[in-house]
Amino acid sequence: MRPFTYERPRTAAEAAASAAREPRARFIAGGTNLLDLMKIEVETPAHLVDVNGLGLDRIEPAEDGGLRIGALVRNADLAADEAVRRDYEVLARALLAGASAQIRNRATTAGNLLQRTRCPYFYDTNQPCNKRAPGSGCSAIGGVSRQLAVIGSSDACIATHPSDMAVAMRLLDAKIETVRPDATRRVIPIADFYRLPGDTPHVETQLAAGEMITAVTLPKPLGGRHFYRKVRDRASFAFALVSVGVVLQDDGSGRVGLGGVAPQPWRSVEAERHLPSGAARVTEALLAGARPTPDNGFKLTLAQRALGAVLTEART
Repeated sequence: MRPFTYERPRTAAEAAASAAREPRARFIAGGTNLLDLMKIEVETPAHLVDVNGLGLDRIEPAEDGGLRIGALVRNADLAADEAVRRDYEVLARALLAGASAQIRNRATTAGNLLQRTRCPYFYDTNQPCNKRAPGSGCSAIGGVSRQLAVIGSSDACIATHPSDMAVAMRLLDAKIETVRPDATRRVIPIADFYRLPGDTPHVETQLAAGEMITAVTLPKPLGGRHFYRKVRDRASFAFALVSVGVVLQDDGSGRVGLGGVAPQPWRSVEAERHLPSGAARVTEALLAGARPTPDNGFKLTLAQRALGAVLTEART
């Protein structure tokens, strides 16, 4: 591990200003992803800004009848919260499908949204990777790509976003509150938060330099029945080959999101209009334009079958 300096700011605005002063600064809270990347020198920050003492660890009612979740709320606490379990069950289910109990006790809301891809070539510093080293190439294209994206990718990157929580947040139309280095604040709808790779896969979100997530807000509860099904290679502590989040209303309408298939949580409002027609029609629309590799074309069928299983469960 390379040497770095360390700071514990008193306010979120101070943290953002500090991070902006040093181009190689990183925020650290739970550290469940960053520390792993530092150990293998994928991340080599010169300065760590510890945000654990900023009091951003509360879950509170929002003024519009929704819920406000502090950036530092731990995944385990969020999954166990009474209001989340009652009104946003798809979020609780997605959180419990992620990682392990030990990691959920440390991982934070903001950190989960910002975790880096688990593409094996991103983790291997001996291999070219445009996400890790812009302009170096993408070893996954033409390499082993079973776990990687079938849609939303580009000629520069076919990595997937690993978060289960983000899929549920996308279904729920979450909004992300931030503070910038000049102490101004803004709100970013999660539908706009993640960037597709294009020619700049190393730029993963809309956050500016030094900008820090302070909270995530959820709108008023949707009602309906909530489902989250994750298909993976082993029963726990594994990332999704395909995951399906569904919120289904009594009239057959609803929302559908996919994980494990794209560089961001994947959702299409247009595809959701086909829910009364069944899983095949929904996944055909949801994955229109997919560009699978020879290794991962099975994900198209897997997504349809996983959604079909959820819809069958919902009707029983």
